[in-house]
Amino acid sequence: MFTGIIETTGTVAHIAHHGSNIDFTIQCGITHELKIDQSVAHNGVCLTVVAIDGDTFKVTAVAETLAKTNAGNWQTGDTINIERALKAGDRLDGHFVQGHVDATAQCIEKQTLEGSWLYRFRFAPAFAPLVIEKGSICINGVSLTVFNVGRDECTVTIIPYTYTHTNFGAIEEGSIVNVEFDVLGKYFLRKSELDAMAVQ
Repeated sequence: MFTGIIETTGTVAHIAHHGSNIDFTIQCGITHELKIDQSVAHNGVCLTVVAIDGDTFKVTAVAETLAKTNAGNWQTGDTINIERALKAGDRLDGHFVQGHVDATAQCIEKQTLEGSWLYRFRFAPAFAPLVIEKGSICINGVSLTVFNVGRDECTVTIIPYTYTHTNFGAIEEGSIVNVEFDVLGKYFLRKSELDAMAVQ
């Protein structure tokens, strides 16, 4: 479980393909605090630390992860948002994030405003019921509030701190990002679907 509050960023140092899996070696300033078998969110994707070597650690992404996220597009030198799992008793500054990315979305607009940045993202229409005005969304692992919600689009605004301390600065029009929709919405939608099936 995560909160969508990014701790730090890491850099993709090496990529290795093994069958349908990909091993990513990440160089990161908090590597010395990690342990093998820990869960760490990478651009919102929960991956398990399988090896540690100096200031780098290795994680493996399986085919399902590569199909549902932007991990398959990562390249050596890319900046990745990093968050360790939430500790019991910590303040919940963002919202409950599972690290289970639902889909990717495309940035269709980026505006530089006076002191902030506006991004508009387009996602598959099937996910529309999970996005509500002023609700929570997790984009590339960052907990954000959405507004100007459309049928298959939503807008978020990024403050300077987030812009410089995550990889949002590298997101441009056309960029593909990871999206995890609010888990509460998923349970409500599933219950509605089951109720509808019961009356048929």
